[in-house]
Amino acid sequence: MKLGPRDVDSQLRALDRRYAAVLVYGPNEGLVRERAETIARQVVPDLKDPFNVSNLTSSEIAADPARLGDEAAAMSMLGGRRVVRIDAAGEAVAGPLGFVLGDYKGDSLIVLAAGDLTPRSALRKLIEDAQNAVAIACYDDDARSIGDLIRASLEAQGLRIEQDAGRYLVDHLGSDRMVARGELEKLGLYKAADSDRMIRLADVEAIIGDSSSTAIDEVASATTGGDLPALDRALEKAFIQGETAVGLLRAVARRLLRLYEASGYLAEGARPDEAVKRLRPPLFFKDVSPFTTQLNRWSAERLVSAIRIVQDAETDAKSSLLPAETICARACLRIANAARAARG
Repeated sequence: MKLGPRDVDSQLRALDRRYAAVLVYGPNEGLVRERAETIARQVVPDLKDPFNVSNLTSSEIAADPARLGDEAAAMSMLGGRRVVRIDAAGEAVAGPLGFVLGDYKGDSLIVLAAGDLTPRSALRKLIEDAQNAVAIACYDDDARSIGDLIRASLEAQGLRIEQDAGRYLVDHLGSDRMVARGELEKLGLYKAADSDRMIRLADVEAIIGDSSSTAIDEVASATTGGDLPALDRALEKAFIQGETAVGLLRAVARRLLRLYEASGYLAEGARPDEAVKRLRPPLFFKDVSPFTTQLNRWSAERLVSAIRIVQDAETDAKSSLLPAETICARACLRIANAARAARG
């Protein structure tokens, strides 16, 4: 079965016992890992328990297809259910897993973690079509989900946060859940000795300011601003830090969409500064001036064309034989040149 977004939280709290296997997949590697571990710990709290947890790889299953069935049917030496974990699950798992699920008599929970699987993926289709298995997609966090994560994480650490600091975090934490949690934990340690337990903008800038998400923002801003030297530096920095081409393209798309939203307010008669102020969530104050300048360069029609360039580039990055980084850089350059032409 394919789990809808509204049903994810309930299954993360208490997975339905009818599911013998759970596939957690998507481009957000940190969120995939977090959710897969959350589900596995419902059955075995200590995932390092050698008696109740088996860790397999796709290559091991491909070399010995019967191994998966043996591990799933194995009984715990200490009683209770077992977990069979398969990280970086690939298409080679689909055949053996289909055989196991077709006549499943074991009591173990099989938890698979995978990358961004297309709808044509044999593994994804197997799970979505099975009545005793469920697929959970993990896409990049948006501003709302990142905001929820910030509040929950800081409250758990007994911390409060000022409004400007919260906006900065939403704009700069990035979209990968694991990276975001690490930065929030680091921020909590930084403020652990403070008596008022209040996080201010200066605290966030000191701890988060140099995170990899800054490079993502720089790529997006340089692209829509037509700053070719800055774009070249930002792309190099982002790729060195391990950012993916798809992640960068989506950051550019988000900025284009915000510009498009603001252009709609211009069409209603608002001044550029008024249009920017009407955006929700609000822009981080340091980005207001460059964003307003860029808004004056882009018409709604040209923004639509730029968004299509990004969408096509993401499709090509996932399916083309060309390196994804090359496709990403080429798309950003096309949009940046369009911004320069408008400026001229």
